[in-house]
Amino acid sequence: MNILFFLYQWLVAFPILLVLTLLTALITIAGCFLGNGNTWGYYPGRLWSKLFCIFSMVRVEVRGKENIDKNTSYVFVANHQGAYDIFLIYGYLGHNFKWMMKKSLRKIPFVGKACAAAGHIFVDRNNPKSIIETLHKAEKTLQDGMSLVVFPEGSRSPDGQLHRFKKGAFQLAVDLNLPVVPLTIDGSYRILSRNSYSITPGKMILTIHPAIWPDAEQGHDIQELMEQSYQTIGSALPRHNQ
Repeated sequence: MNILFFLYQWLVAFPILLVLTLLTALITIAGCFLGNGNTWGYYPGRLWSKLFCIFSMVRVEVRGKENIDKNTSYVFVANHQGAYDIFLIYGYLGHNFKWMMKKSLRKIPFVGKACAAAGHIFVDRNNPKSIIETLHKAEKTLQDGMSLVVFPEGSRSPDGQLHRFKKGAFQLAVDLNLPVVPLTIDGSYRILSRNSYSITPGKMILTIHPAIWPDAEQGHDIQELMEQSYQTIGSALPRHNQ
């Protein structure tokens, strides 16, 4: 069975997914150029992500969809177990959003241009001026139900466990006075970890937790917000991944 899946993965699934990725990027670029970037920057990528999971024989379960409202703008913060986190959130969150991503990802052929066309927010963590520009862009973007998704760990977990959060996403929520929604991803590390190039079929679970709203008078306290988000995300992970 493992040999059959290995052959399927590299001879069937990978070529199909490569073509789908190219087509999705081109459709996104063209659609955003000709029409509404919030529509073309989201729905082609959503379909692409679902097809990626289907062709990879990855099953998905989503819990807590009732905790979010499509007309409300949020800062979503999620743990980052592996590459399939992208497909899980893009395909199954069910809420229009922009990614906050590393500036280096802009160099990926076609995909980088598609992300730029869609209005996703690139961050240069080594440039303080760029961080200020990111805040201004986010302020213009996060309106009328448009949200932001950030991996506050900064990069994929090397061992599947939850690691320390960086402040960036939470500072945005504080500065823009937006609710934060913690997302727990469970299972993507087993499917494709940071140090693997081979997909293992399995199941991913996305848990959408209740939003953490800013205080009506004082807003968020950033340290409390970070701690509460960390504990909430960890609460839906198996004990060995907490």
